[in-house]
Amino acid sequence: SMQGRITAQAFSFDQEFKPYQKDEFLMAFFNDESVNSSLKLLSASGQWTTLGSKVTKIEATVVPCTQISMSFFDRLYSEGILRETGTIVKCYDDYYDDILISDELRKVLLLEDSDHYDLFTQLDREEFIFCLFKHFCIGGTLCQFEDIVDPYLETTKAFYKDLV
Repeated sequence: SMQGRITAQAFSFDQEFKPYQKDEFLMAFFNDESVNSSLKLLSASGQWTTLGSKVTKIEATVVPCTQISMSFFDRLYSEGILRETGTIVKCYDDYYDDILISDELRKVLLLEDSDHYDLFTQLDREEFIFCLFKHFCIGGTLCQFEDIVDPYLETTKAFYKDLV
């Protein structure tokens, strides 16, 4: 369950945003008093905390949102990763960092030397919809894996529609 482990916060910005100024924008954003005192973070111990300190270094990554259809994930059905029913095909256990990989879906998402890793190009993997899907599939320390893909796809779709 993601209950209590995921949150979305909205802040408004009423000036023109220029992408080439993203670093300056984010530095100003994180050091803004109202953001600094109310932006929620999940600490290493799993407790919600606020930023509460001056940010001195940021690294901004542009995340494209050009993929807007869930058919983006259809390729997973044709390559022995998902059965037609949506069941995720199991595999021998493997590890990536501390993450247990026990099915073909996690292999595609995490293991560069997996047979199907190149189903998604590097550009595909940078897409916001892919990042969301991967985040929901991999989860965190308390993640309970699903045996079918539907909850992951439905959650991805719902979050994507709300956020973009």
